[in-house]
Amino acid sequence: MGRFRPRSTAPVRERAILVGVDLGRSEWSCEESLAELARLAETDGAEVVLTLSQRLDAPVPKTFIGKGKVEELCSYVRSLDADVVIFDDELSPSQQANLEKIVGEPVKIIDRTALILDIFGVHARTHEGRLQVQLAQLQYVLPRLRGMWSHLVGEQTRGGIGSRFGQGESQLEVDRRLVRSRISTLRRELERLERRRGVQSKARWDSGVYRVALVGYTNAGKSTLLNCLTGACVYAKDELFATLDPTTRALDLDEGRKITVTDTVGFIQKLPTMLVESFKSTLAEVRAADLVLLVVDASDPHRELEIRAVRSVLADIGAEGIRCVTVLNKWDLVGAEERHELMSSHPDAVPVSALEGTGTRGLLYRVAREAAEGSVAMSVLVPYEKGLLMKMVHERCQVMRETYVQGGLLATVRADERMARTLAPYVVEDEAEAEPEGAGGPLA
Repeated sequence: MGRFRPRSTAPVRERAILVGVDLGRSEWSCEESLAELARLAETDGAEVVLTLSQRLDAPVPKTFIGKGKVEELCSYVRSLDADVVIFDDELSPSQQANLEKIVGEPVKIIDRTALILDIFGVHARTHEGRLQVQLAQLQYVLPRLRGMWSHLVGEQTRGGIGSRFGQGESQLEVDRRLVRSRISTLRRELERLERRRGVQSKARWDSGVYRVALVGYTNAGKSTLLNCLTGACVYAKDELFATLDPTTRALDLDEGRKITVTDTVGFIQKLPTMLVESFKSTLAEVRAADLVLLVVDASDPHRELEIRAVRSVLADIGAEGIRCVTVLNKWDLVGAEERHELMSSHPDAVPVSALEGTGTRGLLYRVAREAAEGSVAMSVLVPYEKGLLMKMVHERCQVMRETYVQGGLLATVRADERMARTLAPYVVEDEAEAEPEGAGGPLA
């Protein structure tokens, strides 16, 4: 039996070296950005063994970092037996190729964008999410296709008998053409899904249901908050980008109004532009919302930078004009003194702890108050034959008083501008006039 030793089948974690360049032009310090990169690497299953940084006025065109730092990196790769080197900023295809040549195989050279794309590829669960990630990955890979078929180029340039006829389309050109074709196919499919999502969104708009979107920095607790508010069973975990796919759940407020709450993909600083473009149909849920809840990890020391990063992405997708309420989540992890400072700097924010379920009643009250903003009070008599309109009154309006009389549903409601126009033909000046003396309607 000694010959048959059990071997572990657990995946071996890759050893990663992180590299950052401090250009002095970011709100985030190089150390803070590299700390976040380390969390991203750990989320993707890597073990960070070393972090390197360099202060430069501008990236070196050939290798992004200076010659001396490249030599230092090579020595650390060999001494620490590293498997992958991750740069905190996006590398150009030529910089990546040059670094791979200098560091040598089999060590991989990737950048922050490639790391995020890899995490997205693991966490995307729906069909649309996978298509969006695949599109972003192919857009990233296309300019980096190189070198795999260099032996064919060598044969073409070697000369000799028959070489003047050429060898047709090179394999590299074939690969690029196939990638471009796949990108076009994915875009068409995503456009089709976006149109379908638009129909669903229009249906929700026509139904008059008030729409709330949860946005925030990744790992701020949006999915946990959705689960707490609506009783949903959305996957939630203490890791970056735990959920990517939007989830919408219905919720009835105490006043009787029905709303929907949508959990969206988390944001991050240096979010790759191609990801924003690929996820535009998902982020359309934010643009179509009536109210945005900006969920903030109140216990995070970088929360102010994260708020600015989220607002920057909201501006990029054209959602900066939507009414927004800041939600200070993980309030149970914040000390008394820090709580006072937070409420002083964010007086309109709502503190909650989604994990413990505290503060959610106050948040729902605030949502109800925002939903009622701009609404008008009116008394209406809706005939019994207008069953759909009765349903809309209960779903779209705040019903303050209602009774069933001989002529139909007699109600005093608060309605938004659009619903008020719909109910205008059924307005009554005095409820007493609408209900004849002694008449109680069919339910009396």
